[in-house]
Amino acid sequence: MKACEVVGISLRTLERWKLEGMKDKRKCSSKRVVRKLSPERREEVIAVCNSEKYRDRTPHEIVPMLLDEGRYIASVRTMYRVLKEEKLLHLRNGSRRRKKRPKPPERKASEPNKVWCWDITWMPSLVKGMFYYAYVIIDIFDRFIVGWTVHEEESEEHSKDLFESLSRGRNIVFEYLHADNGAPMIGTTLVTFLQSVDVKVSFSRPRTSNDNPFIESFFKTMKYTPGYPMRFKDISHARKWMADFVNWYNTQHLHSSIGFVTPEQMRNGKALEIFRKRNEVMEQAKMENPECWGSRETIQWKTVDEVILNPEKR
Repeated sequence: MKACEVVGISLRTLERWKLEGMKDKRKCSSKRVVRKLSPERREEVIAVCNSEKYRDRTPHEIVPMLLDEGRYIASVRTMYRVLKEEKLLHLRNGSRRRKKRPKPPERKASEPNKVWCWDITWMPSLVKGMFYYAYVIIDIFDRFIVGWTVHEEESEEHSKDLFESLSRGRNIVFEYLHADNGAPMIGTTLVTFLQSVDVKVSFSRPRTSNDNPFIESFFKTMKYTPGYPMRFKDISHARKWMADFVNWYNTQHLHSSIGFVTPEQMRNGKALEIFRKRNEVMEQAKMENPECWGSRETIQWKTVDEVILNPEKR
C-alpha cells in the first residue's frame, strides 16, 4: 500500500497489472492512437496542399487527383482538419464570411394591441410578371387583422400611411411591431414614425420566415382558401377581394390556434362565454352517457392566456 502511494497508483491498479500485465489502461495514461496522423504525414499533407499544383484545389479534388497518381496521404476530412488547425482555410476571391445574426427578441402578448406583426405579399395580375401588393397587419394575440391595404408597388410611404391611418383613424395604441427585413419595413420614413408613437420595432433575420410565423400563416390561409383568384384583373378587383376575405377571416373564420372561435370573438371577449357553453354541453353529455367517457375528463375549452413570438430557449 505504501509503495503504491509513493509511485502514485491505486492498489486496484497494481492488482490488475499483476493479473493482466503492465499495460496501463488508466484514463490519464498516454495512449497510442493507431489512426492518428504521424507528424511526418501531417507535414506531407501541408506541403502537398500548399504546393503549386494543388494550392488552388480543395481536399475533395486533391484526394482523387493523388489517387490517380498512385498516392494516398490522408482522407478529405483529415486534410480539412489539418488545414483548419494550421489556419490555412480561407474564403476565395475576397468573399465575406456569412454573418451569424441573432434571433429577434422575444415578444409576449397577453391582451390585444400588445404585439403586431406585418408583411407584404404578392397578388398576381393577369399580366405575367406583374403583381399587386397586399400590406397586412395582424395582432398575434387574437389573430385579428387590424389593418390592410393593396397597392401597385412596394413602398415605405405606403407602409407609413397605413400605420398612420390606424393610429389617427381609430386611435389604436400598440407596444411592439415585428416585421420582415424588406425595404418597405426598414425604411427611415416608417421607422421614424413608429418611434414617434413609442412603438418598439424588431425585424426578422434574412431568409428566415419562422421569425414572422403569424403573418406567414395568414398568407397561407389567404392563398389556399377556396375562391382565391389565381390572377386579379386590376387593382380594384384585388382590393375588393381582399376586403371580402379580411371581413370573412375576422368575423367568420374559426381559427384553430385560438380555440375555433373567430378573431373578432376573441378580440371582443365573447370567446369566454362560447367556451363556457361548450364546457357545459360536454359535461352534460358526460352525465347522460358516462360509459362513453369512463374515468376520462371532458375536453376543457379555454382562452389562450399568452402568445409568444420568437420564444427564447428555456
